[in-house]
Amino acid sequence: MANPWLALDLGTDPAERIRQVGRAHERFLSGEGGSTQIRSVVADSWKRSASALPGADSTPPIDLSDGELEEYRAAHPLARVLPIFRDLLGGLAEDGDHLMAVCDAYGRLLWVEGAGSMLRGAEQMNFVPGARWDEAHAGTNAPGTALAIDHSLQIFATEHFSRSVQRWTCAAAPIHDPATGRLLGAIDVTGGDHLANPHSLALVRATALAAEAYLGSRATPHAATGRVTALGRNEATLAFGGTRQRLGRRHSELVVLLLAHPEGRTGEELGFDLYGEDVSPVTVRAELSRLRRTLGPELVESRPYRLRAELDSDFRTLARLLEHGRVADALEEYAGPLLPGSDAPGITRLRNIIDGQLRAAVLASRDRSLMRTWLHNPWGADDLEMWEGYAKQLPHGSPARPLAVNRVHQLAAEYGLATSLQRSRN
Repeated sequence: MANPWLALDLGTDPAERIRQVGRAHERFLSGEGGSTQIRSVVADSWKRSASALPGADSTPPIDLSDGELEEYRAAHPLARVLPIFRDLLGGLAEDGDHLMAVCDAYGRLLWVEGAGSMLRGAEQMNFVPGARWDEAHAGTNAPGTALAIDHSLQIFATEHFSRSVQRWTCAAAPIHDPATGRLLGAIDVTGGDHLANPHSLALVRATALAAEAYLGSRATPHAATGRVTALGRNEATLAFGGTRQRLGRRHSELVVLLLAHPEGRTGEELGFDLYGEDVSPVTVRAELSRLRRTLGPELVESRPYRLRAELDSDFRTLARLLEHGRVADALEEYAGPLLPGSDAPGITRLRNIIDGQLRAAVLASRDRSLMRTWLHNPWGADDLEMWEGYAKQLPHGSPARPLAVNRVHQLAAEYGLATSLQRSRN
């Protein structure tokens, strides 16, 4: 396929492709492995979805509702560009054959607009404002997968992981804060099989770019000249000098370590942070030399090694928010563990500090919505102490309380521990 982000090659019969992918989907669910006939972006997403969901018939949960949803989306940065979405995609949403949807960086749908018949059909699969449509909760779908891979794409019919979504086709593009590079959410168009064409993908991508341009034109000046984004991704991104680039894994580690030590780091110290005690100074110098060639001497200087330009980062922003007691904003900034695929000792230590500080702040807040956000993400799904704290904050008449208590008992049994809920009954 010439373009891996497009669902269909020119001249492909949509009906036959639906049958072909549908058979591959059922074989995948039965454990027969992958298929060379499936796009790699879809195959990878199916694997992530299968590891996160109990099955292909799961329904995305409602994460925000009523007043909580209204308050959240009114304050969200994408509210400022909603008129642009409606101007560029509103015609599609009003034609009776399409829906326009906007989600945040967690995959929570903020707005879903279209004709009444389309909205009623979407309600049957919980494609409604406030529902969680990231891959971990909804499986393979255009907005959720666009967030997971940080790229625009189409998802066609039976390429969806969840069976209830397989009569739909969608195209989505991620949207970033132009000043920081932070992922804000995604714009999506959903409809029938006819959406599997190059024009729908180009349209959502152009809409995302228009939104980013508008946000950039209204941005307030920032003291830093660049920003590193490293939370929730194995490879950091660097926005600097009007460009945005993805760093390799080792370069990501080096930049994060230099950001964590603005006073500078010797080659020996960086070697220990990267490799532990088993390292050759030549190896470290070679890595740093490659980093300087990649970023340029205006960014990295030596003796000691440090970042010359003024750079900010998502994990330093998170730390500042926690210092000022803004736990909700810190949790919003947190896209996941710092460089989760890295086992470098210095990164591991920094990751544990960040996670521990944020987790402790969420627990101490006793805020049900913050605890629920933590628990509904992959990094918090098995957090026994957080589940206990969440269950205690739920009133006895709440329909969510039995589910939370049951989860506490499940995890306690797995860990071989007695819970505070059990102790309080004894």
